Amino acid sequence: MAGKKILLVDDDLEILDILEKKLKQKNYDCIAVSDGKKAIRKCKLFNPDLIILDIVMPDIDGYTVANTLREDKSLENTPIIFMSAKELEYSGVEKRLLEIGHCDFITKPCIFEDLLLKIEEKIG
Repeated sequence: MAGKKILLVDDDLEILDILEKKLKQKNYDCIAVSDGKKAIRKCKLFNPDLIILDIVMPDIDGYTVANTLREDKSLENTPIIFMSAKELEYSGVEKRLLEIGHCDFITKPCIFEDLLLKIEEKIG
């Protein structure tokens, strides 16, 4: 598990701070960014093993970020865990995840252990 890189993307700085600290305690190498445009730039530099991505953000939404990343051959198969306060069954999230590919979803606020299980499923 040590050395696996995770990019955290959320416009809520408190969530970013908490997740970054908890994941670093689990020996993941994390970088946190607060908007979609920064996420796209950081992905190309950081080359993460996994991305945890908020859907609703003020600049560009998580779907747009994910679709942009999928156009890059080096990132097209990078697993993404979308994290949002949206309800999965009411928002069409599940269909969008299938279209994007290599995605999962967790509702905010989440139980950290549940998120950790999803991370371990994706990247060990």
